[in-house]
Amino acid sequence: MQETATVKHPLNLEGVEIGKVVDFDAASDQLYPFNLTASNTELSPEVLADTAVFSDWISGHLANANARYGIGGYDEHRTIYARSHHFDSEEEPRRLHLGVDIWGPAGTKVYNFYDAVVHSFKFNDHYGDYGATIILKYVVKGQVFHALYGHLSLASLTGLQVGQKMAKGKAFATFGIPEENGHWPPHLHFQLIFNLYTAKGDYPGVCQFSKKSGFLLNSPDPAVILKHTFKGGLI
Repeated sequence: MQETATVKHPLNLEGVEIGKVVDFDAASDQLYPFNLTASNTELSPEVLADTAVFSDWISGHLANANARYGIGGYDEHRTIYARSHHFDSEEEPRRLHLGVDIWGPAGTKVYNFYDAVVHSFKFNDHYGDYGATIILKYVVKGQVFHALYGHLSLASLTGLQVGQKMAKGKAFATFGIPEENGHWPPHLHFQLIFNLYTAKGDYPGVCQFSKKSGFLLNSPDPAVILKHTFKGGLI
């Protein structure tokens, strides 16, 4: 997830003070890089079929690594989505991940990294879906983009209003439990999106591999934001 000097990010945030997305202390906290592709043979169908077992697998790796969070997933071709019909289609299943996942305990606070307004929110209550979801709209140096925060607690949606101002640094959400987050191990799906088209409270976080180029252009690497949270970590 490191940005290289030869790749120019479509968002110009030079000179902009970006805040944190989750709490992280580089002096004491560790990040664990998760690989959720087919090359990880630990992810058997039995592990993926049972959310409790999958959750134990995630938390076990974090505990063994003494890591506060697990992280990864942008532009990752994953097999884990076979656990849910939500990602199926007749022509081609969706398997390419468009955001970054931050794995950690339910109840983990989520912070707004820059002044924003609430674009939309929704409880996407299907097995394998986002569960509670919030989309914030940002205007930074004249650039308009959005951030989707998925797999939140249902309480995170309480009191929200479309158009509501959200200050930089505000703790506005928490990681949800499986029953509220689409039946996944607790984590945050964090995704940047330029054009939401008509979408409200939802936008694909996983696309068909054949449509990769277009979706990645519209959802650039969130490392440009997350590197400020995990400075000294893996980002």
